[in-house]
Amino acid sequence: MFWFELLIIFLLIFFGARVGDVFMGLLGGVGVAIFVFIFHVQPASPPVDVMLIILAVVLAASALQSSGGLNFLVQVAEKTLHKSPKNITIVAPIISWLFTFLSGTGHVVYSLLPIINKLAIDSGIRPERPISNSIIASQQAITCSPVSAATAAMLGLMAPFGVDLGAILLIAIPSTLLGVITSAFLTIRKGKELAEDPEYSRRLAEGLTENIAEEQPEQKKAPKKGAKTAVLLFLLGVVSIIVLGLFSELRPSWTADGKTTVLSMAYTIEIVMLVCASLIIIFCRPAIESILNGSIFRAGALAMVCAFGLAWMSSTFIGGQTEFIQEHVTTIVNGQPWMLAVIMFIVAALVTSQGATTLIMIPISIALDLPTYIIVGAWMAVNANFFLPVSAQCLAAISFDTAGTTKIGKYVLNHSFMTPGMINTVVSVVTATLLGNIIT
Repeated sequence: MFWFELLIIFLLIFFGARVGDVFMGLLGGVGVAIFVFIFHVQPASPPVDVMLIILAVVLAASALQSSGGLNFLVQVAEKTLHKSPKNITIVAPIISWLFTFLSGTGHVVYSLLPIINKLAIDSGIRPERPISNSIIASQQAITCSPVSAATAAMLGLMAPFGVDLGAILLIAIPSTLLGVITSAFLTIRKGKELAEDPEYSRRLAEGLTENIAEEQPEQKKAPKKGAKTAVLLFLLGVVSIIVLGLFSELRPSWTADGKTTVLSMAYTIEIVMLVCASLIIIFCRPAIESILNGSIFRAGALAMVCAFGLAWMSSTFIGGQTEFIQEHVTTIVNGQPWMLAVIMFIVAALVTSQGATTLIMIPISIALDLPTYIIVGAWMAVNANFFLPVSAQCLAAISFDTAGTTKIGKYVLNHSFMTPGMINTVVSVVTATLLGNIIT
């Protein structure tokens, strides 16, 4: 029954990935129904803490977006990139990583792509190099951002096992950043030079290389009133979460019946982000109705639906198969712990969502009774939505490269994102596993 029920989960994931969007989370609910009503498995509790963390973070990020804070950050990035255009293959991915780390969403990279493309062409650099690395970097940072849905899910699931936000950040930040920098240096000469590329020469001759950035005048406007204040308030919220995560003694505690209880990081993140969103609204006066209508809130709502369905399905499955897992599967995976990272990578490539993959795979990893450092190290492999070049990030990058150097290859998998993506994954998984063995 274990393998049959596991097959059902993978079929649901595969079918959900093909349709995409909210349907994947809804199919998680279908999985719960199958386990409960057909196999009579007792349902697990829905992941309420994970969902509330995601909601609080998304509200703060949406308030920042509505206040013009994200556009202001893009303008700051453009100025930074203009200072060193010859080094754009190194600088652009680091900035993309930093933006996702601070905002919790990889969607912010879309605003940087036309700028990266223009500066690369003007400097005679093949745009594929900085663009592909920037796309991968913007996704890598999701697993180390204290305000991303994936990190919220990881914290909610691993906190009961002694892995707090401080440990996650101490492992994930250097691991992902090292992967980004390593990939940038190793691909600095990837592909033909721009002047020698036949596709660029054809487009140049036909006048097809006009930069898309010139078609986006809104990026050149002065920032909205209050945009800088919104950024400051949001960054203060992020820093507060990091500090409170690293130093638990700064969090309130209560003693009853001789037992001391410290405010959990789940509640801490929820409180800080709700306060942050409120302060942005009070002091920056964004259009209040735009907060729930923006792209960030929509992405966050999707993450909550996935958390509701997928994590509930995984936990219910594990609850009904705990004895089998402990007696049979644990021995196999403990003997070959690298298999966990490979499995996470495969699931992430199908699901194309770090948050959804976390919600599916971490409960299973915990049930396997693996060492926490193995779980945290393998978690770095959830950034695999580049493997099949059909994700929104990959398609956006291809469309923004007016030189035609960023593309899907003849054999599909030999696309522009494969090399930087695999370098990032291997480096971050290995580094996180080594650091996790020391920290956790």
